[in-house]
Amino acid sequence: MARERKAKPDLVSRDYTIHLAKHTHKTTFKAKTPRAVKKIKEFAQKAMGTKDVRLDVEVNKFVWSQGVRNPPKRIRVRLSRKRNEDEDAEEKLYTYVQLVKVAKVKGLQTEVVDTA
Repeated sequence: MARERKAKPDLVSRDYTIHLAKHTHKTTFKAKTPRAVKKIKEFAQKAMGTKDVRLDVEVNKFVWSQGVRNPPKRIRVRLSRKRNEDEDAEEKLYTYVQLVKVAKVKGLQTEVVDTA
């Protein structure tokens, strides 16, 4: 019996916890927070399968809130795959990264969020 494959929904939102300390360990002081931002984008590319990743202003502010030397250890983000409004864009979809405010970030699992 062959399994039938379902088409992946192109518009989806999920909540993830990104462990930034793991990615910025043994990094020069002045490069820690810029590297954390790059790793968030890299994570979003892998998780959502799009090259175009856009960060919300709140995410950037949260990561930079403790300065260049001290990015937060973990961050909870909502990754949303959306349709590109620009007709002449190479990709039809992009990923939008938003901050999810929670009391404790540690130990939370990935959750699928209803887009409706």
